[in-house]
Amino acid sequence: MERLSGLDAGFFFAESENTPLHIASVTVFEGPAPTYGEVVRAVIAKLPKVPRYRQRVRAVPLHLGRPVWVDDPHFNILYHVRHTAVPKPGGPEELRNLAGRVLSQRLDTAKPLWEIWLVEGLEDGRWALITKVHHCVVDGVGGVDLMTTLFDISPDTGPPEATGIPEPERQPSSLELLADTARTAVAEPARQVAALPGAARRLLSTSTLRRVGIDVPATIGRLARSTTGSLNGTVGPHRRWMWIHADLDEIRTVRKAFGGTVNDVVLTAVTAGFRELLDARGELEEGTRVRTLVPVSVRARSERGELANKVSGVLVNLPVGEGDPRRRLFEIRNQMNEVKRTHEAAGGEALALLAGFAPTLMALGSRYALSHSQPIMQTVVTNVPGPPFPLYVLGRRLVGLYPFVPLALGMRVGIALFSYEGRLTFGLTGDFDGMPDLNVLADGIRAGFDDLVKLAGDG
Repeated sequence: MERLSGLDAGFFFAESENTPLHIASVTVFEGPAPTYGEVVRAVIAKLPKVPRYRQRVRAVPLHLGRPVWVDDPHFNILYHVRHTAVPKPGGPEELRNLAGRVLSQRLDTAKPLWEIWLVEGLEDGRWALITKVHHCVVDGVGGVDLMTTLFDISPDTGPPEATGIPEPERQPSSLELLADTARTAVAEPARQVAALPGAARRLLSTSTLRRVGIDVPATIGRLARSTTGSLNGTVGPHRRWMWIHADLDEIRTVRKAFGGTVNDVVLTAVTAGFRELLDARGELEEGTRVRTLVPVSVRARSERGELANKVSGVLVNLPVGEGDPRRRLFEIRNQMNEVKRTHEAAGGEALALLAGFAPTLMALGSRYALSHSQPIMQTVVTNVPGPPFPLYVLGRRLVGLYPFVPLALGMRVGIALFSYEGRLTFGLTGDFDGMPDLNVLADGIRAGFDDLVKLAGDG
């Protein structure tokens, strides 16, 4: 029995009918496709390395404390590993439509919070896996660790060894859950303070508000800038989803010419995409901003491989009203430099840690907060570095990886990026009704990269 962290519990409780909170990916492999039985056996062979895949979330009576992970006494691998196909020969459009439907469906919170779908029928003899896992289980960086655990790093690994599914441990009674919650309520605050980084611990001992407010001036300055409104609003249960590509060599060319980081260049291209979108909607004006949440990993090296959320975030104003691509890049770079100078992400980490001091209030309040619209943020752009080396499943090489980010807080569109073998893939998630023009955003991001590369080549 292991208790969810405050942040993990927040993600669990925040899910609602129109706010499914799983992160996901579609991975495409060279053919020929394996059989369903082969995929099931391959996943079973990996289960001992991922015990969370055999566990479900169990709430504490009356929500007097954070939920706990317990073994599922009715775990059935055939429920979680599923089989489907697209009409042959399935191209990108068919795969996107299928994935959009699958990714719109919520995970069953009464069972372990993951699914893997084997997809056959793709063109050129290829096949795919659609993988879903709830955000309360893992964040983006942890998802990469999970992927490298479930997949192989060599095509010569051979068929998985026959192994059984471990017997589940005994379920705790409600009385045991309450007793453990009482013990945790006494001991956990002291452990959390001890776990804070040295600087944060010193600030917290002086004043909690001082630690939380370390980034207040910089954040208020960005929040004071007006933003566009059509990207926020009511969000339904259905999703549109598509992807575009960029090469890391393109980004290196731009960085060499103009400076900045990979993320600076990426955010500049995303800014170009929103500029095209809002212009097509007749909403583009000089000075228009799109405020984005940029998640930042606070996962220490010693925490790699842990299935939990170790993430904070910062707010960045995308200058979509600026017509010059170079000025857009310079403005974004200045904002990100300010974030680093003021340690704004560290302030967000402190908020996540402090959630553990009022677990029930924070967790239950997150359901309302994440499922309702707000005017502060219009989108999220999360960039997760993936493996630069090839991955395999059952000897077949992974040739395409497309990420999916959930929507919350009334944001009608979100963007996830994943790098793999020198290629950067953007996965764009849109509310089905609120983003019928998601393709305009996608085409604009790709054009934004092209503009930067051309300017870099022109000197």
